Amino acid sequence: MKTGWQTNKLGDYYDITSSKRVFESEWKSSGVPFYRAREIVKLANQGSVQNELFISDNMYNKYAEKYGVPKEDDIMVTGVGTLGICYVVKKNDKFYFKDGNIIWLKKKSDINSRFVEYAFKSETLKKQIADNVGATVGTYTIIRAKNTLIPVPSASEQKRIVKILDEVFEKTEKAKVNAQKNLQNTKDLFESNLQKAFTKKDNTWITKTIDDCVAEGILFKPLDGNHGEIHPKKQDFVLKGVPFIMACDIKDGLVDEEHCKFINEKQAQNLRTGFAENDDVLLSHKGTIGRVGILKTDNKYDVLTPQVTFYRIRDSKKLLNKYIYYYFLTPKFQRELNDIANGGSTRAYIGITKQLTLSIPIAPIIEQQSIVSQLDLLAKGTNKLKKIYPQKLNELEGLKKSILNQAFSGNL
Repeated sequence: MKTGWQTNKLGDYYDITSSKRVFESEWKSSGVPFYRAREIVKLANQGSVQNELFISDNMYNKYAEKYGVPKEDDIMVTGVGTLGICYVVKKNDKFYFKDGNIIWLKKKSDINSRFVEYAFKSETLKKQIADNVGATVGTYTIIRAKNTLIPVPSASEQKRIVKILDEVFEKTEKAKVNAQKNLQNTKDLFESNLQKAFTKKDNTWITKTIDDCVAEGILFKPLDGNHGEIHPKKQDFVLKGVPFIMACDIKDGLVDEEHCKFINEKQAQNLRTGFAENDDVLLSHKGTIGRVGILKTDNKYDVLTPQVTFYRIRDSKKLLNKYIYYYFLTPKFQRELNDIANGGSTRAYIGITKQLTLSIPIAPIIEQQSIVSQLDLLAKGTNKLKKIYPQKLNELEGLKKSILNQAFSGNL
């Protein structure tokens, strides 16, 4: 610990308590905002909250006079759920809060509450909160809060640290917003070009239903996985074997064979249908509607669940698998798919029979190749940003964590 710093208990700086009980029957639809832990988390993370619960002005005034209410520079700390999230009370705040959900740190000494707020974000306090939870899982109690140790420098050093951390957090937040905007702009550009690509150009384009494509030998008949008793169940899954592909395994245009479920070869051979092969286009049609991916596999086949249909090209001189893959991603097709899937059903579902009625605008093969090439290029840029974005967020969070740790070890 740096010279001039002291390690004291939070209870040395704050009277730590909670609220008086407010019963559910006393909640109102308007009046003075009444916060639970979830509202404090939103205030801490977003700076504002769309409140759902209230108490009457009469109750608030009664409690304010008899027990006191949160005042400027007091700190509200979540004691359940996500523990240790802080909100520093502002000058014009007027609210009451739920006992047991939130711990009230009533300022009683000359300490910078913003400094304490940042301390709660640091590993210094986070580790204590996690270690002190003990057998009472998911709670941070008043007694534990009173005994939580905090390193405290001089008032001027507290102010300096808060200023630096404010600047760092503001800059990292701006960087996160810019990264999100860049990603969204790229997604919007891709979607715009996707829609334009499949706008019928002239009379060389022919719109056909899936059923037409099957009848004319362009597509094999689409099939999904096995229904009924023969459908593989949870107890049939093995660590390694034949990939058993569900809707959740279709991600970012590909099929995840690494993290999917597996069934053994013998069971797979006894199934009737749903054998997807390399280069098949897979479409989810039950529950999660409209996920699309192209299967890239070295296996003889993967097995599909009843949630997923394969589309297999029969005549590649008339239709490309990537062409239908991209068309399936268009807002127009996705809307059509969901309109049919949700019509009159308690759970979104579009069976093979209805899928056969779906239509595709089929361009001449040379135009298909051009469309696929252009969209491949745009998709590459979009996917690159999708991968970079989480890395960027991790780097920014790592920067904040590093600077927080420096601040509360006296090395900032």
